[in-house]
Amino acid sequence: MNFPVTEEQRMFLDSLRGFLEKEIYPHEAETDRAGEVPEELGEHIKRRAIEMGFYAANLPESVGGGGLDYTTMGLFERELGKVSYGLGGHLARPTEILLACEGDQVDGYLKPCVTGEKHESFALTEPGAGSDIMSMSTKAVADGDDYVINGMKHFISTPCVPDFAIVFAATGVDDTPRGPRKRVTAFLVDRGEKGFTIQRGPTCAAQRAYRTYELSFDDCRVNRRQILGEEGKGLELSDKWLGMGRVWVAAQSCGKAERLLELATDWAATRKQFGKPIGSFQGTSFKLADMATELQAADLMTMHACRQADNGLMRPEDAAMAKLYASEMVGRVADHTVQIFGGMGLMEEMPIERLWRDARIERIWDGTSEIQRHIIARSLLRPLGA
Repeated sequence: MNFPVTEEQRMFLDSLRGFLEKEIYPHEAETDRAGEVPEELGEHIKRRAIEMGFYAANLPESVGGGGLDYTTMGLFERELGKVSYGLGGHLARPTEILLACEGDQVDGYLKPCVTGEKHESFALTEPGAGSDIMSMSTKAVADGDDYVINGMKHFISTPCVPDFAIVFAATGVDDTPRGPRKRVTAFLVDRGEKGFTIQRGPTCAAQRAYRTYELSFDDCRVNRRQILGEEGKGLELSDKWLGMGRVWVAAQSCGKAERLLELATDWAATRKQFGKPIGSFQGTSFKLADMATELQAADLMTMHACRQADNGLMRPEDAAMAKLYASEMVGRVADHTVQIFGGMGLMEEMPIERLWRDARIERIWDGTSEIQRHIIARSLLRPLGA
Protein backbone atom coordinates (compact mmCIF):
# COMPACT_ATOMS: atom_id res chain seq x y z
CA MET A 1 0.00 0.00 0.00
CA ASN A 2 1.23 3.46 -0.84
CA PHE A 3 -0.95 5.59 1.43
CA PRO A 4 -0.57 6.43 5.12
CA VAL A 5 -2.29 4.53 7.91
CA THR A 6 -2.62 5.43 11.56
CA GLU A 7 -0.68 3.57 14.23
CA GLU A 8 -3.92 1.93 15.37
CA GLN A 9 -4.69 0.79 11.82
CA ARG A 10 -1.14 -0.53 11.41
CA MET A 11 -1.43 -2.63 14.56
CA PHE A 12 -4.82 -3.93 13.43
CA LEU A 13 -3.45 -4.91 10.01
CA ASP A 14 -0.39 -6.59 11.51
CA SER A 15 -2.66 -8.68 13.72
CA LEU A 16 -4.95 -9.53 10.79
CA ARG A 17 -2.04 -10.54 8.56
CA GLY A 18 -0.72 -12.83 11.28
CA PHE A 19 -4.17 -14.40 11.58
CA LEU A 20 -4.42 -14.99 7.83
CA GLU A 21 -0.91 -16.46 7.66
CA LYS A 22 -1.73 -18.97 10.39
CA GLU A 23 -5.40 -19.78 9.86
CA ILE A 24 -6.13 -19.20 6.15
CA TYR A 25 -3.17 -19.48 3.78
CA PRO A 26 -2.26 -23.09 4.70
CA HIS A 27 -5.72 -24.33 3.63
CA GLU A 28 -6.18 -22.49 0.33
CA ALA A 29 -4.94 -25.10 -2.15
CA GLU A 30 -6.63 -27.99 -0.37
CA THR A 31 -10.05 -26.33 -0.13
CA ASP A 32 -9.87 -25.10 -3.73
CA ARG A 33 -9.25 -28.66 -4.97
CA ALA A 34 -12.05 -30.01 -2.78
CA GLY A 35 -14.44 -27.25 -3.82
CA GLU A 36 -15.53 -26.64 -0.25
CA VAL A 37 -14.38 -25.75 3.24
CA PRO A 38 -14.91 -28.58 5.76
CA GLU A 39 -17.46 -27.56 8.37
CA GLU A 40 -15.07 -28.11 11.27
CA LEU A 41 -12.43 -25.89 9.63
CA GLY A 42 -14.97 -23.15 8.98
CA GLU A 43 -16.11 -23.29 12.60
CA HIS A 44 -12.50 -23.14 13.80
CA ILE A 45 -11.81 -20.04 11.70
CA LYS A 46 -15.00 -18.41 12.97
CA ARG A 47 -14.15 -19.11 16.61
CA ARG A 48 -10.65 -17.74 16.21
CA ALA A 49 -11.97 -14.67 14.38
CA ILE A 50 -14.38 -13.99 17.24
CA GLU A 51 -11.56 -14.37 19.78
CA MET A 52 -9.37 -11.95 17.82
CA GLY A 53 -12.11 -9.36 17.38
CA PHE A 54 -12.30 -9.69 13.60
CA TYR A 55 -15.86 -11.01 13.49
CA ALA A 56 -18.66 -8.54 12.58
CA ALA A 57 -16.03 -5.81 12.55
CA ASN A 58 -18.16 -3.75 10.18
CA LEU A 59 -21.14 -3.36 12.51
CA PRO A 60 -21.43 -0.66 15.21
CA GLU A 61 -20.22 -1.28 18.74
CA SER A 62 -23.77 -0.46 19.91
CA VAL A 63 -24.94 -3.84 18.57
CA GLY A 64 -21.81 -5.74 19.59
CA GLY A 65 -19.81 -5.28 16.39
CA GLY A 66 -16.26 -4.05 15.95
CA GLY A 67 -17.31 -0.52 15.04
CA LEU A 68 -14.67 0.00 12.35
CA ASP A 69 -15.06 3.09 10.20
CA TYR A 70 -15.30 2.68 6.42
CA THR A 71 -11.66 3.54 5.80
CA THR A 72 -10.41 0.90 8.23
CA MET A 73 -12.94 -1.56 6.82
CA GLY A 74 -11.49 -0.84 3.38
CA LEU A 75 -8.06 -1.84 4.69
CA PHE A 76 -9.61 -4.93 6.30
CA GLU A 77 -11.31 -5.99 3.05
CA ARG A 78 -8.10 -5.35 1.14
CA GLU A 79 -6.23 -7.91 3.24
CA LEU A 80 -9.09 -10.42 2.95
CA GLY A 81 -8.97 -10.00 -0.83
CA LYS A 82 -5.59 -11.75 -0.79
CA VAL A 83 -7.08 -15.04 0.39
CA SER A 84 -9.76 -17.49 -0.70
CA TYR A 85 -13.26 -16.13 -0.08
CA GLY A 86 -14.40 -19.60 0.94
CA LEU A 87 -12.05 -19.37 3.92
CA GLY A 88 -12.00 -15.62 4.47
CA GLY A 89 -15.80 -15.53 4.45
CA HIS A 90 -15.78 -17.17 7.88
CA LEU A 91 -14.55 -13.82 9.23
CA ALA A 92 -18.12 -12.75 8.63
CA ARG A 93 -19.14 -9.16 8.00
CA PRO A 94 -22.94 -9.34 8.36
CA THR A 95 -24.79 -7.19 5.85
CA GLU A 96 -25.38 -3.74 7.29
CA ILE A 97 -29.01 -3.72 6.23
CA LEU A 98 -29.66 -5.98 9.23
CA LEU A 99 -29.40 -2.76 11.21
CA ALA A 100 -32.95 -2.15 9.95
CA CYS A 101 -34.15 -4.96 12.26
CA GLU A 102 -36.75 -3.86 14.79
CA GLY A 103 -38.39 -5.41 17.85
CA ASP A 104 -38.06 -9.19 17.97
CA GLN A 105 -36.00 -9.12 14.77
CA VAL A 106 -33.05 -7.72 16.70
CA ASP A 107 -32.77 -10.76 18.97
CA GLY A 108 -33.83 -13.21 16.25
CA TYR A 109 -31.57 -12.06 13.43
CA LEU A 110 -29.24 -9.13 14.07
CA LYS A 111 -27.64 -10.17 17.35
CA PRO A 112 -27.13 -13.85 16.39
CA CYS A 113 -25.30 -12.70 13.24
CA VAL A 114 -23.03 -10.48 15.33
CA THR A 115 -22.19 -13.32 17.75
CA GLY A 116 -21.76 -15.95 15.03
CA GLU A 117 -24.76 -18.04 16.07
CA LYS A 118 -26.42 -17.41 12.70
CA HIS A 119 -25.33 -16.62 9.16
CA GLU A 120 -27.47 -14.78 6.64
CA SER A 121 -27.62 -14.69 2.85
CA PHE A 122 -28.54 -11.76 0.64
CA ALA A 123 -31.10 -13.09 -1.86
CA LEU A 124 -31.63 -10.62 -4.69
CA THR A 125 -30.32 -12.19 -7.93
CA GLU A 126 -32.61 -14.40 -10.04
CA PRO A 127 -32.07 -16.54 -13.15
CA GLY A 128 -33.91 -13.96 -15.25
CA ALA A 129 -33.03 -10.85 -13.26
CA GLY A 130 -29.41 -10.22 -12.37
CA SER A 131 -28.48 -6.58 -12.77
CA ASP A 132 -32.03 -5.80 -13.99
CA ILE A 133 -33.67 -5.85 -10.57
CA MET A 134 -37.00 -4.59 -11.91
CA SER A 135 -37.33 -7.82 -13.91
CA MET A 136 -37.43 -9.96 -10.76
CA SER A 137 -40.23 -12.50 -10.86
CA THR A 138 -40.28 -13.47 -7.18
CA LYS A 139 -43.54 -12.20 -5.70
CA ALA A 140 -44.96 -11.89 -2.20
CA VAL A 141 -48.74 -11.63 -2.13
CA ALA A 142 -50.46 -10.28 0.97
CA ASP A 143 -52.90 -12.70 2.60
CA GLY A 144 -54.26 -11.35 5.88
CA ASP A 145 -51.35 -10.91 8.28
CA ASP A 146 -49.11 -13.04 6.05
CA TYR A 147 -47.34 -12.82 2.72
CA VAL A 148 -47.09 -15.83 0.39
CA ILE A 149 -43.78 -15.91 -1.48
CA ASN A 150 -43.24 -17.67 -4.80
CA GLY A 151 -40.12 -17.53 -6.95
CA MET A 152 -36.46 -18.44 -7.15
CA LYS A 153 -33.09 -16.87 -6.38
CA HIS A 154 -29.70 -18.06 -7.59
CA PHE A 155 -25.98 -17.18 -7.35
CA ILE A 156 -26.58 -16.59 -3.64
CA SER A 157 -22.99 -16.74 -2.41
CA THR A 158 -22.05 -17.49 1.18
CA PRO A 159 -19.30 -19.52 2.90
CA CYS A 160 -21.80 -21.89 4.56
CA VAL A 161 -25.46 -22.94 4.49
CA PRO A 162 -27.38 -19.80 5.56
CA ASP A 163 -29.65 -19.91 8.60
CA PHE A 164 -31.95 -17.37 6.99
CA ALA A 165 -32.21 -15.32 3.84
CA ILE A 166 -32.93 -11.65 3.27
CA VAL A 167 -35.31 -12.19 0.36
CA PHE A 168 -36.34 -9.42 -2.02
CA ALA A 169 -39.74 -9.86 -3.63
CA ALA A 170 -42.25 -7.73 -5.51
CA THR A 171 -45.26 -6.88 -3.34
CA GLY A 172 -47.07 -4.72 -5.86
CA VAL A 173 -46.68 -2.06 -8.53
CA ASP A 174 -46.44 1.71 -8.07
CA ASP A 175 -47.21 4.40 -10.62
CA THR A 176 -44.23 6.73 -11.03
CA PRO A 177 -43.40 9.62 -13.39
CA ARG A 178 -41.40 7.07 -15.39
CA GLY A 179 -44.23 4.59 -15.56
CA PRO A 180 -45.23 1.53 -13.52
CA ARG A 181 -42.50 0.32 -11.16
CA LYS A 182 -42.44 -2.81 -9.02
CA ARG A 183 -42.70 -2.25 -5.29
CA VAL A 184 -39.93 -4.36 -3.78
CA THR A 185 -39.94 -5.53 -0.17
CA ALA A 186 -37.28 -7.36 1.88
CA PHE A 187 -38.29 -10.35 4.02
CA LEU A 188 -36.42 -12.34 6.66
CA VAL A 189 -37.08 -15.99 5.82
CA ASP A 190 -35.76 -18.80 8.04
CA ARG A 191 -34.22 -21.97 6.70
CA GLY A 192 -36.69 -24.78 7.29
CA GLU A 193 -39.73 -22.59 6.69
CA LYS A 194 -42.38 -24.59 4.82
CA GLY A 195 -42.12 -23.93 1.10
CA PHE A 196 -38.53 -22.61 1.34
CA THR A 197 -35.88 -24.89 -0.21
CA ILE A 198 -32.12 -24.32 -0.24
CA GLN A 199 -29.83 -26.36 -2.48
CA ARG A 200 -26.21 -26.09 -3.54
CA GLY A 201 -25.75 -24.21 -6.79
CA PRO A 202 -23.45 -25.07 -9.71
CA THR A 203 -19.69 -25.14 -9.29
CA CYS A 204 -17.90 -21.96 -10.31
CA ALA A 205 -14.44 -21.82 -11.91
CA ALA A 206 -13.57 -18.90 -9.63
CA GLN A 207 -13.57 -19.08 -5.83
CA ARG A 208 -14.34 -22.82 -5.94
CA ALA A 209 -14.58 -23.18 -2.16
CA TYR A 210 -17.01 -20.26 -1.86
CA ARG A 211 -20.46 -21.75 -2.15
CA THR A 212 -23.39 -20.56 -4.20
CA TYR A 213 -26.94 -21.62 -3.44
CA GLU A 214 -30.28 -21.70 -5.18
CA LEU A 215 -33.29 -20.67 -3.11
CA SER A 216 -36.78 -21.76 -4.11
CA PHE A 217 -40.07 -20.46 -2.70
CA ASP A 218 -43.26 -22.44 -3.27
CA ASP A 219 -46.18 -20.85 -1.43
CA CYS A 220 -43.81 -19.97 1.40
CA ARG A 221 -45.91 -18.18 4.01
CA VAL A 222 -44.29 -15.60 6.29
CA ASN A 223 -45.88 -13.15 8.71
CA ARG A 224 -45.69 -9.44 7.97
CA ARG A 225 -43.51 -9.18 11.10
CA GLN A 226 -40.79 -10.74 8.90
CA ILE A 227 -40.59 -7.64 6.72
CA LEU A 228 -37.18 -6.01 7.08
CA GLY A 229 -37.62 -2.26 7.13
CA GLU A 230 -40.80 -1.06 5.46
CA GLU A 231 -43.04 -2.65 2.88
CA GLY A 232 -42.05 -1.36 -0.55
CA LYS A 233 -38.68 -0.02 0.65
CA GLY A 234 -36.57 -3.04 -0.27
CA LEU A 235 -34.66 -1.32 -3.06
CA GLU A 236 -33.52 1.42 -0.71
CA LEU A 237 -32.16 -1.26 1.62
CA SER A 238 -30.46 -3.16 -1.21
CA ASP A 239 -28.82 0.05 -2.46
CA LYS A 240 -27.22 0.60 0.96
CA TRP A 241 -25.66 -2.85 0.77
CA LEU A 242 -24.71 -2.72 -2.91
CA GLY A 243 -23.02 0.68 -2.67
CA MET A 244 -20.47 -0.25 -0.02
CA GLY A 245 -20.37 -3.81 -1.34
CA ARG A 246 -18.90 -2.45 -4.56
CA VAL A 247 -16.26 -0.56 -2.61
CA TRP A 248 -15.37 -3.75 -0.75
CA VAL A 249 -14.97 -5.59 -4.08
CA ALA A 250 -12.60 -2.82 -5.14
CA ALA A 251 -10.60 -3.17 -1.92
CA GLN A 252 -10.45 -6.95 -2.26
CA SER A 253 -9.29 -6.60 -5.87
CA CYS A 254 -6.45 -4.36 -4.70
CA GLY A 255 -5.40 -6.90 -2.09
CA LYS A 256 -5.40 -9.73 -4.61
CA ALA A 257 -3.43 -7.60 -7.08
CA GLU A 258 -0.81 -6.81 -4.43
CA ARG A 259 -0.34 -10.52 -3.70
CA LEU A 260 0.04 -11.23 -7.41
CA LEU A 261 2.49 -8.34 -7.89
CA GLU A 262 4.66 -9.56 -5.03
CA LEU A 263 4.76 -13.06 -6.51
CA ALA A 264 5.53 -11.73 -9.99
CA THR A 265 8.26 -9.37 -8.74
CA ASP A 266 10.00 -12.08 -6.74
CA TRP A 267 9.88 -14.46 -9.71
CA ALA A 268 11.19 -11.78 -12.10
CA ALA A 269 14.11 -11.07 -9.77
CA THR A 270 15.15 -14.72 -9.30
CA ARG A 271 14.13 -16.58 -12.47
CA LYS A 272 16.99 -16.48 -15.00
CA GLN A 273 16.99 -16.81 -18.77
CA PHE A 274 19.95 -16.16 -21.06
CA GLY A 275 22.06 -15.72 -17.94
CA LYS A 276 20.02 -12.81 -16.54
CA PRO A 277 17.00 -12.37 -14.23
CA ILE A 278 13.97 -12.07 -16.47
CA GLY A 279 13.11 -8.82 -14.73
CA SER A 280 16.08 -7.20 -16.48
CA PHE A 281 14.29 -7.55 -19.83
CA GLN A 282 11.87 -4.79 -20.76
CA GLY A 283 9.20 -7.28 -21.76
CA THR A 284 8.95 -8.24 -18.09
CA SER A 285 10.02 -5.07 -16.29
CA PHE A 286 7.49 -2.90 -18.11
CA LYS A 287 4.72 -5.31 -17.12
CA LEU A 288 5.74 -4.92 -13.48
CA ALA A 289 5.80 -1.14 -13.84
CA ASP A 290 2.29 -1.11 -15.31
CA MET A 291 0.99 -3.46 -12.61
CA ALA A 292 2.38 -1.31 -9.79
CA THR A 293 1.04 1.90 -11.35
CA GLU A 294 -2.46 0.53 -11.88
CA LEU A 295 -2.55 -0.93 -8.37
CA GLN A 296 -1.69 2.42 -6.82
CA ALA A 297 -4.36 4.17 -8.88
CA ALA A 298 -6.97 1.59 -7.83
CA ASP A 299 -5.92 1.89 -4.18
CA LEU A 300 -6.31 5.66 -4.26
CA MET A 301 -9.75 5.47 -5.88
CA THR A 302 -10.90 2.89 -3.35
CA MET A 303 -9.63 4.81 -0.33
CA HIS A 304 -11.22 7.98 -1.71
CA ALA A 305 -14.59 6.21 -1.80
CA CYS A 306 -14.08 4.94 1.77
CA ARG A 307 -13.23 8.39 3.08
CA GLN A 308 -16.18 9.90 1.27
CA ALA A 309 -18.38 7.28 2.94
CA ASP A 310 -16.92 8.15 6.35
CA ASN A 311 -17.88 11.77 5.70
CA GLY A 312 -21.35 10.86 4.44
CA LEU A 313 -20.46 12.14 0.97
CA MET A 314 -20.01 8.99 -1.11
CA ARG A 315 -21.98 9.05 -4.37
CA PRO A 316 -23.03 5.98 -6.39
CA GLU A 317 -20.47 6.91 -9.06
CA ASP A 318 -17.65 6.95 -6.47
CA ALA A 319 -18.34 3.31 -5.65
CA ALA A 320 -18.91 2.44 -9.31
CA MET A 321 -15.62 3.98 -10.45
CA ALA A 322 -13.64 2.23 -7.73
CA LYS A 323 -15.27 -1.13 -8.43
CA LEU A 324 -14.95 -0.80 -12.20
CA TYR A 325 -11.30 0.21 -12.25
CA ALA A 326 -10.05 -2.06 -9.46
CA SER A 327 -11.85 -5.19 -10.68
CA GLU A 328 -10.57 -4.73 -14.23
CA MET A 329 -7.11 -3.84 -12.90
CA VAL A 330 -6.76 -7.11 -10.99
CA GLY A 331 -7.69 -9.03 -14.13
CA ARG A 332 -4.84 -7.39 -16.02
CA VAL A 333 -2.43 -7.93 -13.13
CA ALA A 334 -3.40 -11.61 -12.91
CA ASP A 335 -2.91 -12.09 -16.64
CA HIS A 336 0.49 -10.37 -16.60
CA THR A 337 1.54 -12.52 -13.65
CA VAL A 338 0.69 -15.72 -15.51
CA GLN A 339 2.69 -14.46 -18.48
CA ILE A 340 5.69 -13.62 -16.32
CA PHE A 341 5.62 -17.08 -14.74
CA GLY A 342 5.17 -18.73 -18.12
CA GLY A 343 4.12 -22.36 -17.98
CA MET A 344 4.56 -22.48 -14.20
CA GLY A 345 1.86 -19.85 -13.88
CA LEU A 346 -0.72 -22.40 -14.97
CA MET A 347 0.45 -25.28 -12.77
CA GLU A 348 -1.61 -26.23 -9.72
CA GLU A 349 1.56 -26.51 -7.65
CA MET A 350 1.64 -22.72 -7.48
CA PRO A 351 -1.10 -20.29 -6.39
CA ILE A 352 -0.93 -18.22 -9.60
CA GLU A 353 -3.53 -20.13 -11.62
CA ARG A 354 -5.96 -20.08 -8.69
CA LEU A 355 -5.58 -16.34 -8.18
CA TRP A 356 -5.97 -15.85 -11.94
CA ARG A 357 -9.25 -17.77 -11.91
CA ASP A 358 -10.45 -16.09 -8.74
CA ALA A 359 -9.77 -12.61 -10.13
CA ARG A 360 -12.20 -13.08 -13.00
CA ILE A 361 -15.36 -12.96 -10.92
CA GLU A 362 -14.60 -9.48 -9.57
CA ARG A 363 -15.84 -7.95 -12.83
CA ILE A 364 -19.18 -9.72 -12.48
CA TRP A 365 -20.55 -9.90 -8.96
CA ASP A 366 -21.92 -6.88 -7.12
CA GLY A 367 -22.73 -5.38 -10.51
CA THR A 368 -20.90 -6.09 -13.75
CA SER A 369 -18.43 -3.68 -15.31
CA GLU A 370 -21.16 -2.72 -17.76
CA ILE A 371 -23.50 -1.77 -14.91
CA GLN A 372 -20.76 0.34 -13.29
CA ARG A 373 -20.20 2.17 -16.56
CA HIS A 374 -23.94 2.77 -16.81
CA ILE A 375 -23.99 4.30 -13.30
CA ILE A 376 -21.02 6.53 -14.09
CA ALA A 377 -22.41 7.69 -17.44
CA ARG A 378 -25.80 8.37 -15.89
CA SER A 379 -24.19 10.61 -13.27
CA LEU A 380 -22.66 12.67 -16.07
CA LEU A 381 -25.70 12.89 -18.29
CA ARG A 382 -28.64 13.29 -15.91
CA PRO A 383 -27.68 16.80 -14.73
CA LEU A 384 -27.84 17.82 -18.39
CA GLY A 385 -31.30 16.34 -18.83
CA ALA A 386 -30.15 13.42 -20.97
